[in-house]
Amino acid sequence: MESKKKLVYVMGHRNPDTDSVVSAAALAHLRNSQGHTEYKAARAGKINPQTEYIFNRFKVPVPEYVPDLVPKVGYYMPETCTTVNSRTSLWSAIAKMQGNGTKVLPVVDDSGIYHSLLYPSAFSKNILKTLDPQKASALITSIALMNETLSAQPLLCHAPDETFKCSVLVAASEIETVKKKLEVHLAENVVVITGDRADVHEYCIERGVRVLIVTSGFVLSKELQKKAEKNNVSVLVSPYDTAATAMLIVYATPVSAMADTSIVPVKATDTVRLIRGHLSGSPSRTLPVVDDENRVIGTISEGDLIHEASIQLALVDHNEQSQAVEGIENYQILEIIDHHRLGNLSTRTPITFINKPVGATCTIITNLYREYCVPLSKEIASILLSGILADTLVLQSATTTDIDRETAEYLSNITGLEIVQLGADIAQAAGHISGRSAAEVIHQDMKEYTENGYHFTVSQIEIDNPDELILRKQEFLEELDIERRGNKALFCCLMVTDITRLTSLMLISADPLFIQVVGFPKKEDSVYLLKDIVSRKKQLIPLLSEQIEKLGGN
Repeated sequence: MESKKKLVYVMGHRNPDTDSVVSAAALAHLRNSQGHTEYKAARAGKINPQTEYIFNRFKVPVPEYVPDLVPKVGYYMPETCTTVNSRTSLWSAIAKMQGNGTKVLPVVDDSGIYHSLLYPSAFSKNILKTLDPQKASALITSIALMNETLSAQPLLCHAPDETFKCSVLVAASEIETVKKKLEVHLAENVVVITGDRADVHEYCIERGVRVLIVTSGFVLSKELQKKAEKNNVSVLVSPYDTAATAMLIVYATPVSAMADTSIVPVKATDTVRLIRGHLSGSPSRTLPVVDDENRVIGTISEGDLIHEASIQLALVDHNEQSQAVEGIENYQILEIIDHHRLGNLSTRTPITFINKPVGATCTIITNLYREYCVPLSKEIASILLSGILADTLVLQSATTTDIDRETAEYLSNITGLEIVQLGADIAQAAGHISGRSAAEVIHQDMKEYTENGYHFTVSQIEIDNPDELILRKQEFLEELDIERRGNKALFCCLMVTDITRLTSLMLISADPLFIQVVGFPKKEDSVYLLKDIVSRKKQLIPLLSEQIEKLGGN
């Protein structure tokens, strides 16, 4: 089987903001334009109202939601899978296995629904049961399956596709001995294999056996054929001798009767950790993989898990593992494009790493289009401009650089969008909190940090009138407290940025030790004034880090 083609997810951080989601969409589009069709934009969390507004307005598909990258079956199973129809003969199924070099075959019905799993020890065990001399009516077969397996010449075929159970009698003895053996069976349930024995042929036809197989290419006389027709006896001519025909007839059974029906399939979305026990318990160390309708889409084996996953990553707008989607450590990272401080993320191989001190990752990606001479569509240019304006507070944030301004102007000229008006539109979309829970607002743009051994989170929302949020202060503080206690954090805070006055407030739930070192002016209980501070990355985080240092190491 061929290994699965690589899929490169382009992803931003958890709880993605507009810059993160737009960057992922734009970088994936750029790489696709360069011929790298394996790149696919994704997001690790729910998009906020501002991001949703931008993608809807400019009619760009929202990146796929990938809640985590915990290793899953679908990331390791081979690209292709060979199956066999349940009505196929065991002989043909084995030939298919040998032809494809596979050790297992999922058995399916006409709709592709999983039935059982075929592997050597399964059909060997079932063949031994079929050959058990103590059992009567042991073989399940049909005229068509016998014809197929023996490459027989059919002379008379009655109900060729009907499957039936039968005993197989090899008539190699004297006629009287054959008569005695046949007398202990119901003739209509017997398949007789014999050579050039006219007396046996005539007796079997007179008794009305189900099938008479004549070996070594011998053909019955017309008179006997007429009798067989009258007595409803099917007659096949095998090109093989009696011994070979008797051996092959066992393989003329439907593969469904010889496969293992006890093997329970797994799904592509199942985690590798969940299915490991089932894999080790499978005799073939392989399991079928099915979709939600139980149709077979592949197989997974212990050997497949040794290989690298089919997933690779390109990260945008972050470079710290604590902010990345869960499970990132299991995959190869190909590139990182970011505008934040350097974190603690390490890679196994050299990668492309672009990190520039600009106001938005969208600025960097826009200029990659220009550097690579890839034309920007109006739609992609529009969301890139929106991403820059969203992350720089319409070019008013302290993180804004001349590069951001020049890039925004460039995109404005391409799209025909006015910067000030577009900025006002997306700011209004971002600041809408009516009908939204405190938990949703806090988690829509929450980032996790670790300093001196202390864990903390900082959420941010940009709003044109903080009064509504302050009126709901207690609701937000309770949610911050739940977050802090659940994560055993030093503190959890929400930065409420007033985009009209270009200043912020900070709502905080914190360990009393940290409250003692907070140096911001206190507006009211658990609310602090962040005068002229609008950037979480460039202004607030450095100040919080200084205050954490006062506590010493944890």
